Amino acid sequence: MKYIPRLLLVAALGVTGCSATGSGDAATPTANAPAQAPAAGFGGTDLAWIQINIAMNEELLPLLDLTPKHTQDPATLALALQVKSFTEAELNVLRQLHTQAGLPTENPHKGMPMPGMVTPEDITGVSQLVGAAFDQTVTKLIRAHLVQGQSLARSEDKSGAEAQTRDLALQILRTREVALSTIPSTSP
Repeated sequence: MKYIPRLLLVAALGVTGCSATGSGDAATPTANAPAQAPAAGFGGTDLAWIQINIAMNEELLPLLDLTPKHTQDPATLALALQVKSFTEAELNVLRQLHTQAGLPTENPHKGMPMPGMVTPEDITGVSQLVGAAFDQTVTKLIRAHLVQGQSLARSEDKSGAEAQTRDLALQILRTREVALSTIPSTSP
């Protein structure tokens, strides 16, 4: 099975926010990893989707860990705990799929700016906020992450080839919908 060229893969996933100066190609091994074909059943869309979601979820966790220490708003706390619960569960499955697919250890999407990605700068900024400003910023960041997760999951469902990966994408669509439904429409 051949790798899909990066431009086609990025278009298929709808990830227009990934930096062109990232540290690797979405569906090719990094310079530090040996070149290898993906495991049977995994297509280029599946591979990139797994890596992107691992990166996005790993970057979200520090925000979710910070929230219980800084918020006094029950709704913000409930949202953060809900999202943390399914994010950690998803990460376990994504890491299993990563191993099954034979992907390299280094993730070319880690730290890559893209829509919905919580950055270290976001964490630094939000950690300095208090009260309503903290809650509004956290909610805004979580909402952006959830919306982008839905978009990526739709692309995987439409273009993915591997059954377990597509099943996880459908699960992500459901968890994101439920979580987004708990955020008041007046939130930022």
